Amino acid sequence: MKEGEQWIKKTASSCSLVGTLIVTIMFAAAFTVPGGNNQNLGYPLFIKEPFFKVFIFSTIIAFLSSSTSVLMFLAILTSQYSEEKFLKSLPTKLILGLSFLFISIVSMITAFLSTTYLMLNYTNYSWGLLPVMILASVPIFFFVLSQFPLLLRTYVSTYGNLFDRKVQSWP
Repeated sequence: MKEGEQWIKKTASSCSLVGTLIVTIMFAAAFTVPGGNNQNLGYPLFIKEPFFKVFIFSTIIAFLSSSTSVLMFLAILTSQYSEEKFLKSLPTKLILGLSFLFISIVSMITAFLSTTYLMLNYTNYSWGLLPVMILASVPIFFFVLSQFPLLLRTYVSTYGNLFDRKVQSWP
């Protein structure tokens, strides 16, 4: 149980650090819009562009999901580490924290790509969008590759295998 406590504390600390960095970046991104603002009226220059809406919504989703993930990991760090907490409470918080962290990473990359599209679309470098999109998917792929097995194992050990459940008929 002591080894499990140390492991979950290390995992929660590392993931909360990543979540905090994403919160900080997305907070700054929300106020530093791509293209800047109209100096006379104050609204963003790209406000009528569809990818600007993608940027705004993905920034909001990244900020909120990363904040939620940080709160879940902080709940793990401040939790009691009794046997009954290891059965449901701590694994559930870990599952939620990792899930929201994944959503925030995908949303952050989406915000980055929409900003890149807005910037490259009006230059002679619009050919560079596809390589940027491919390279931007690398962090998502590595995060899924490294953390999804942990998420799946935690879910199966806490709630059982989703596919092995027998369907009970109504009486």
